[in-house]
Amino acid sequence: MMQNIDDIQKQAKENMEKATENLSDVSKSVQAIATETAEYTKKSFEDGTQAAEKVFGAKSFDKFMEAQGDYAKNAYEAHVSEMNKLGEMFMDLSKTMYSPVETAFARINK
Repeated sequence: MMQNIDDIQKQAKENMEKATENLSDVSKSVQAIATETAEYTKKSFEDGTQAAEKVFGAKSFDKFMEAQGDYAKNAYEAHVSEMNKLGEMFMDLSKTMYSPVETAFARINK
């Protein structure tokens, strides 16, 4: 009987340590996503400002269209790249969050 209580206490302690570690990992992932989003927003705003200066400073219609087209192309490519990066970050976050559940099911199936 005492052995079972010791085992239960040991298991509870291990579970608490793993939960705390997992929560820390999740927190770091969410913080990284927030930082990445803020950096992208800042860069996007700066790029938009520079593009607006080029577009409104164009001396001819051709230069106006060229500047606008360049901005649209660059903004699209940057957006797709950023969404891919954020998608990977969210996938890593979901794996981190699912890890304790996966471990628990593995123990049950033993």
